[in-house]
Amino acid sequence: MTSDLLQRGKTIKLAIFDVDGVLTDGRLYFLEDGSEFKTFNTLDGQGIKMLMASGVQTAIISGRKTPVVERRAQNLGIPHLYQGREDKLVVLDELLGLLNLSYEQVAYLGDDLPDLPVIRRVGLGMAVANAAAFVREHAHGITTARGGEGAAREFCELILRAQGSLEAAHAAYL
Repeated sequence: MTSDLLQRGKTIKLAIFDVDGVLTDGRLYFLEDGSEFKTFNTLDGQGIKMLMASGVQTAIISGRKTPVVERRAQNLGIPHLYQGREDKLVVLDELLGLLNLSYEQVAYLGDDLPDLPVIRRVGLGMAVANAAAFVREHAHGITTARGGEGAAREFCELILRAQGSLEAAHAAYL
């Protein structure tokens, strides 16, 4: 973790997550009846909860729309959920207006080309370890963990560490 990432993380008030390839491993599972399922990592969920408990707001922006993502967002208490939106930069601008925030106060974790405009615009734009190479080239930082395998937890803990609240978040469980 570089000092640049920690510096960028200090002013974050909103953390945004992509879903497929970030909160999941990127695989799509379709059943015969047309329904689908996804697997989520509990470590990522705990990281998101710790981040929200520290006062950082959270959002999900996904190009796909599925009921399971809505259920996961509700389960974690993520208040801002945008599904079926490929225009992620437009959604970002909507969120900034709603929450009265600036680009510099936003962190984003993504993995593929639709995430790139947001990654490049926000104060802390990161890619997961297995993100598309072109996306990794343009991100401020890259997680060591792969999407769906703890990358979101790592992202959350980076922000918590930058803001001096990681130890308190951990201490709550001692």
